[in-house]
Amino acid sequence: MTKITTLMAILLFTAMTTVAVQAATLRCTIETVEDGIVTMDCGEKAATLSPGTEVKVKVARAKAAAAIEGC
Repeated sequence: MTKITTLMAILLFTAMTTVAVQAATLRCTIETVEDGIVTMDCGEKAATLSPGTEVKVKVARAKAAAAIEGC
């Protein structure tokens, strides 16, 4: 019984890590924006995406010009 439980735990861990690998991070640049359609250039890694793939986009934030100093 413990062998089956151990095997199930290993399979569950393997399945979870496989999903984590699929959620990779790509750095892309926006080429055009027209009527709600955004075209991005992801370079060579664009082959990892397929049409219809859901993506999450984070906007790069501007860094503060100078550090805030205390008294």
